[in-house]
Amino acid sequence: MNHVLSMSPTARQRRLARFDRPGTMVGHTPVLHIAAPFTTDDRGFWAKLEAANPGGSMKDRPAVHMVERGRARGALRPGARIVESTSGSLGLGLALAGMVYGHPVTVVTDPGMEPIVQNMLRSYGADVDLVTEPHPVGGWQQARKDRVAQLTAADPGAWCPNQYNNPDNVEAYRGLAEELLDQLGAVDVLVCSVGTGGHSAGVARVLRSVNPDLQVIGVDTVGSTIFGQPAGKRLMRGLGSSIYPANVDYAAFDEVHWVGPAEAVWACRTLAATHYSSGGWSVGAVALAASWAARNNPSGTTIAAVFPDGPQRYFDTVYNDDYCREHSLLGVTPPREPAVINHPGARVVESWTRCTSVVDPTRAAL
Repeated sequence: MNHVLSMSPTARQRRLARFDRPGTMVGHTPVLHIAAPFTTDDRGFWAKLEAANPGGSMKDRPAVHMVERGRARGALRPGARIVESTSGSLGLGLALAGMVYGHPVTVVTDPGMEPIVQNMLRSYGADVDLVTEPHPVGGWQQARKDRVAQLTAADPGAWCPNQYNNPDNVEAYRGLAEELLDQLGAVDVLVCSVGTGGHSAGVARVLRSVNPDLQVIGVDTVGSTIFGQPAGKRLMRGLGSSIYPANVDYAAFDEVHWVGPAEAVWACRTLAATHYSSGGWSVGAVALAASWAARNNPSGTTIAAVFPDGPQRYFDTVYNDDYCREHSLLGVTPPREPAVINHPGARVVESWTRCTSVVDPTRAAL
């Protein structure tokens, strides 16, 4: 008998979903078991494939939720313009939310945004505002935030979701956590990339309410300030920051792993070649940390890793040989074990490094 036809009506409805509006397609993403060559079959991890969202990333979740909550509170008036800073994925989610709820959208970004994403945003009806110079201290992110402030000051009706500090960004990921619980049961280890801090905080909060012993591994990029390293040039986008987002829940993390771009490229391409499922910089970095966790925990440990997006927007970077050669990203195989430091201020990390001392750099002197 056909497997789908043999399902109960409720299960069949979930499997063969039908949607009448694009906004209702957000969520309900699958999980995929990842093992060899990263780890052995009995010590694999489960990847939550957020690329299955309509905008191609997990950022559809907070984009739609923040807009819904802004409208409910009256902060976002009917027809008002939405203005936000983004490296790409949240902008695509806001374009979706603007389409669903009837708001024009201006996305403020910088030259690092891939041309394919800029073209997609314009195709979805968003305006793309490109800053041309980084802030001398806060880098591109601060420059984008300053531009957002200029645009909203010039348009008194405009609304900025302020993803870096908006608690609705955190709450938006409750659904992702509940999906993981439905799919996997209680989770023992959660591995998340950290950018705005929204999904790591939101998912960990829900999973820990079910399993108080949950271990949370935060994954950052070299050159990021989030976990106490000095700001540096960052090739990887989608994770890391040159500012300190208020949504980062430092107390939720048991350890942090920093990953370099060449290591992330190796992981992304290996995932593609062995599992037909991959993504961008964050996915590669998370896969490395999750595979390490799988190898270093007992068999039967349930490890969930959030893969924030898919490979499409990275065809000119991660999956482009010319780009990777130009940046010396090919031919680098990561070690089986990361380097270890005992404090984030011990030294400046340049490759995959682990630290079990997690500090809030805005409160602790390094």
